[in-house]
Amino acid sequence: MKYDDASWHSDGDFPADLPPEAGATHIGMYLAWLLLRGMAGEELLDDMQEELGSLTRRAMTPGQFLLVCDGKFVDEMINDEANAFTAEYYDMDNGQYLDDYEDLLGEDVPDLYHVADTWENFDRLAPVIAQRFGAWQAKQC
Repeated sequence: MKYDDASWHSDGDFPADLPPEAGATHIGMYLAWLLLRGMAGEELLDDMQEELGSLTRRAMTPGQFLLVCDGKFVDEMINDEANAFTAEYYDMDNGQYLDDYEDLLGEDVPDLYHVADTWENFDRLAPVIAQRFGAWQAKQC
């Protein structure tokens, strides 16, 4: 299952002043949070060891990592627990992720695509994702 794709965002109503890569930032930040907490799927662990190392060392930004993965966020990239959480939290229609992303990072930018793909922004967002994940885990018991 494909959760998201940077190309879905860079087509159509995308800001003309941004490169298409800006459509990967919000996806990459979420995926990076999962991967940095050990929730990578087996295939990603096997095929992307060097890239995962770069992400872990912060030599590559979250958006850059997603772009190395062809800009696609699919279920095979993450483990079963991460998929269950993603189905609820990241869901584009009913999930809270984009609301959290906007609340934390969207205040001083013209739109969410202008959020910079930086570790500073990731570090602002990560505690909220962690809180949502903890609350989700508590409901699973």
